[in-house]
Amino acid sequence: MQKYECTPCGWVYDPEIGDPDGGIAPGTAFEDIPDDWVCPICGASKEDFQPA
Repeated sequence: MQKYECTPCGWVYDPEIGDPDGGIAPGTAFEDIPDDWVCPICGASKEDFQPA
């Protein structure tokens, strides 16, 4: 699965890890994350991510 990088802060969303603290289970593809999810580091929106 494709990893995605937050362009403002550089944090990388890895679908194999997910974002457990943000309610995103491991194995969740970036495309399947809810649109209101934000970067756990800087709070940027999902639209601020690009393929890593």
